[in-house]
Amino acid sequence: MRIARDVREDTDLLVFGASELVTCAGPSEPRVGDAFGELGIVEDGAVAIRDGRVVAVGKTAEIRSAYRALETIDASGKLVAPGFVDAHTHPVFVGTRENEFAMRLAGADYVEIARSGGGIRSSVRQVRQATRERLVELLRARADEFLLSGTTTVEAKSGYGLSVEDEMKSLEAIREVAATHPLSLVPTFLGAHEFPDEYREDREGYVRLICEEMIPRVAGARLAEFCDVFCEDHVFRVDESERILAAGKLHGLAPKVHADELAPTGGAELAGRVGAASADHLLFASEEGMRAMAEAGVVAVLLPGTAFHLNKRRFAPARRMMELGVPIALATDFNPGTSMTQSMPMILTLACLNLGLTPAQALIAATANAAHAISRGSVAGTIEVGRPADLVVFDAPNHRYLPYHYATNRVRTVVKGGRVVVRDGRRT
Repeated sequence: MRIARDVREDTDLLVFGASELVTCAGPSEPRVGDAFGELGIVEDGAVAIRDGRVVAVGKTAEIRSAYRALETIDASGKLVAPGFVDAHTHPVFVGTRENEFAMRLAGADYVEIARSGGGIRSSVRQVRQATRERLVELLRARADEFLLSGTTTVEAKSGYGLSVEDEMKSLEAIREVAATHPLSLVPTFLGAHEFPDEYREDREGYVRLICEEMIPRVAGARLAEFCDVFCEDHVFRVDESERILAAGKLHGLAPKVHADELAPTGGAELAGRVGAASADHLLFASEEGMRAMAEAGVVAVLLPGTAFHLNKRRFAPARRMMELGVPIALATDFNPGTSMTQSMPMILTLACLNLGLTPAQALIAATANAAHAISRGSVAGTIEVGRPADLVVFDAPNHRYLPYHYATNRVRTVVKGGRVVVRDGRRT
């Protein structure tokens, strides 16, 4: 009598039966041209995971015949896609600013609110009063919310401290949560977010403080990977921004730029000139600026949620960027003043309606291209053999359904690094 042996390979987790398995597999660089929107779809797809990484991707019948698993997830009739990469967030804050929302509805604009002591400076006062432990507590809860929304990697900025001690405190909170939470947090130093109250009459003094004290201490403590600057006429002018980014590069911090959000100030040109990892916002980016970004390979991180929340009638010129070969990513701009959302699916909807992206392009922009905007293009944003297993099971039949059924959370299961961290829409 012969006993049949199960020759299937052992794995830790098997996700199978997906109506669409969207891998986003493709070129190793940011997607432009025809590659922007190629999703690498496997119908009736499956993924095998071992030791936190993807070991096989293919049709369900093929994968199930080759692998057995300690745990399985039946994704029948559902969409499986890479975890979202949110490439621009401001998650270290205390308190909310819904009063400013009401002020804008009554006619006040962003600059008027800022000059009256509201806006960023309002959040600065609250962060300065908070302990690091309080910041960690709040950030950990927000990290849970990101996972529940299907986001597995987040760029996290400081910028509500605006003093040496409070910027360090904010970045230390990011590092502590990153070490103890499954969400991947990529830290960015944004001391150049606004001029604090004590430097309102001494712009040069604050720029020197950033360049000569903040950046060396942040870099020396390895608290950030990027140096960002809010480049606008009412905050940091182009010359000041360039000095700050140069100081950051000197200390090993890659440049990023808040560019041309409120007016055409030359932020996109600056991003191209300094070889920034990304330029973000870009509602008023010039033709010359977009060409400079395309030539330098700068990723445009577009934030349609911010324009929507500020009730603007203008959005970034995404279609022209695509024509020029600028790589496009998407992000929430999660912050307490101008974009109080952690929902990347809602951003997909706004990108389709207001930026002119197709559902496929929006999904690439929120995964593979967004990963490149934060130097994670080789480890996040796709489902590929050998990469960390970060994926989401959506209660949706296909990728087009995500922006179509808007303002609802379709996330059912989230796998981060091969481990189930959200099950049946709840944190495990």
